Amino acid sequence: MAASSGDAANLKNVGAVVIGRNEGERLQRCLRSLHGKVASIVYVDSGSTDGSSAFARGLGVTVVDLDATKPFTAARARNAGFQRLATEPADVELVQFVDGDCEVVDGWLHSAAQRLRDAPGLAAVCGRRRERFPERSVYNRLCDIEWDTPVGDARACGGDAMIRVRAFRDVGGYADDLIAGEEPELCVRLRGAGWKIERMDHEMTLHDAAMTTFEQWWRRATRSGYAYAEGASRLGRPPERHFVRETRRALLWGGIVPVLAIGGAVPSLGASTLLLLGYPVSGARAYSSIRRRGRGAGEAALYAVFCTLGKLPELQGVVRYHRNRVLRRRSQLIEYK
Repeated sequence: MAASSGDAANLKNVGAVVIGRNEGERLQRCLRSLHGKVASIVYVDSGSTDGSSAFARGLGVTVVDLDATKPFTAARARNAGFQRLATEPADVELVQFVDGDCEVVDGWLHSAAQRLRDAPGLAAVCGRRRERFPERSVYNRLCDIEWDTPVGDARACGGDAMIRVRAFRDVGGYADDLIAGEEPELCVRLRGAGWKIERMDHEMTLHDAAMTTFEQWWRRATRSGYAYAEGASRLGRPPERHFVRETRRALLWGGIVPVLAIGGAVPSLGASTLLLLGYPVSGARAYSSIRRRGRGAGEAALYAVFCTLGKLPELQGVVRYHRNRVLRRRSQLIEYK
């Protein structure tokens, strides 16, 4: 699918890989936001039953339907899209990876492509991902706060990022078997190979989390804990210490502190319950970090509460990973929607 003449000068060597599973209207917005703006688009579908593949084909998008006999992962889907993109006629040098529940904001593709061309040492750039409907639930609001991170040199990017083809090939792409945390894991390897990642002060995508229940939030936090444990297991050695701190925090605040505080209450005549005072201290740190980003007191307080509470499902994810590892069970996706 050719880019329009107006985009040709800047985006003639830019392709896009979109991944999705039953995203419905969200996918339609996503593909339309890319349509005619890049040299080629590949959509990778992970077993949708809502006609996603048919819609994409109707737009003239190249579609890859993943083999359902193998476990679905976002990493596997992105790799498959990248491989298919390499067979397209366009000589692609930069790839915009996008999750199917996101819409690419006007102007981002040009700015990202230009930044990568201006800085040959950059492997990837990402920008501001915003939640489309933060007012619909506290969980959507939490996503919006979570993505409001500092600009400049970054240790990692998320699922939406423009990546240099040469750098991506240099490290072998994503780890297919990771069920979560595949983006920071890739970035660890990119930085280890001498590349850099940058977060630009530029609007990039609008995301539709569609997260409206506590159960969905809990599953998402469990997935994070699983990613922490697996990331630390794979790349936790010095000097990177990937996800080691996050895993230890989940173990400490999700398990060790409540067990010691409650389990030791009787023999210590209640003194052990003083350990629980660590939770408001931890929450205060989270509150301060969000306030420093310029967010209001209400949003900072909301984030602090859920950041502290989130250590419980994160612990669940850590335990699930290690249980699967000991029992040699195949990892299964932890989906929250």
